[in-house]
Amino acid sequence: MKKSIEFISLIVLICSTSLLMLISCQNKSKKNFEKLEKLNWLIGNWENKMDEGLLTETWIKENDSTFSGTTYFIINKKDTVHSETIILTQLNNELIYRPTVKGQNNDEPVDFKLRSESENTFEFENPKHDYPQKIVYKKVNENSLVATISGMQQGKQSTESYPMKKK
Repeated sequence: MKKSIEFISLIVLICSTSLLMLISCQNKSKKNFEKLEKLNWLIGNWENKMDEGLLTETWIKENDSTFSGTTYFIINKKDTVHSETIILTQLNNELIYRPTVKGQNNDEPVDFKLRSESENTFEFENPKHDYPQKIVYKKVNENSLVATISGMQQGKQSTESYPMKKK
């Protein structure tokens, strides 16, 4: 009888230890991507039809910590004059906007860190980048946004804004 009680006690101890380890592992692996989630409204297809051409920007959610985007500026309905890929990722508690522009910076990505945010406006900055040094996304409403790039360019302050509508 004593051996049965010892055996049952051992099994209970092993099971409770295993359960505690499982709960502990689940808590450690569950991460909070709250900053990135605030930009869920960005996911989708956006465009701006201008006299000069068509600007499109498409965002998809890759996983809990990363969105990916592509931007194209097309003239004459066939000539791509600008293209870039973008990774928007949350690393620990920091939100990084990482564009790679074809033909610039040796086709290497440049990191812009989130410096300021409000309910509908997100400002990313990299003061060491040649141009732009700031990238801002502002949600106007559910179907429109304004993307703005700004900074010093050839010794002068420059700002370019791109209003876009959701397709």
